[in-house]
Amino acid sequence: MAAIYKPTEAIQLLRPCARRPLTIPRKRTTARFAFCTSRATQATHSSTPSRPAPPGPTRRQVTVTNDTGSVRWTDLSPGEKAARTVQQSFNLSIVLVGVVLTGAVGYLLFADVFSPNSKTTHFNKATDMIRAHPECQSLLGPGSQISAHGENSWSRWARNRYITSTTETDKWGTEHFKFRFYVEGPKGQGVVHVHLTKRPSQNEYEYHMLAVDVKGHQRVYLENADEKKGSKVAPKIFGARWW
Repeated sequence: MAAIYKPTEAIQLLRPCARRPLTIPRKRTTARFAFCTSRATQATHSSTPSRPAPPGPTRRQVTVTNDTGSVRWTDLSPGEKAARTVQQSFNLSIVLVGVVLTGAVGYLLFADVFSPNSKTTHFNKATDMIRAHPECQSLLGPGSQISAHGENSWSRWARNRYITSTTETDKWGTEHFKFRFYVEGPKGQGVVHVHLTKRPSQNEYEYHMLAVDVKGHQRVYLENADEKKGSKVAPKIFGARWW
């Protein structure tokens, strides 16, 4: 027999369900979101793979011709160390050659020009003595107009440069320095002969002879040690000279 539907009984049965608030379980939602987040993270990491760091700039190989010294010695390979050693050795040899040549040029310049015993110094001194000598002025002209020069040359630009000279030492150790040059003035020309000597006990040369030969005239002596010695003849004692 069929049951009779009673609305009041149905309402009473549904009333407890209506009083409970409709809630959504959070644990399941949180787990779902967490699951989704992990998926997104995994997808992000998988979409952007890690790249290797770019390599640094490669340096040029050091050779003998391009080495500037910017690369440290510890960073060089054996071949590059050999190249740097060769380059520095070559540079050092160039510097040493330059120092030696500079010293040689300085020594020659001092010995020929600035030294008190140089040829140039004695040449200038003899020229001044000739210009101031009265007899030379009468044969050549005023002292300010007397010029002196060395050997003549085929080149006009190289004229009056080279002075003929000789140096020798005798058996007593005395040095003999001889040279010749030319003088000329408004009245004439002449050849100058200079003979200097320096004994072992002396530091500088002294005049043994200074003479000027002018064509058509007798030799003019400005210094003559032989004549001075001849004027001082030792007297005889018991018929013999003792000094």
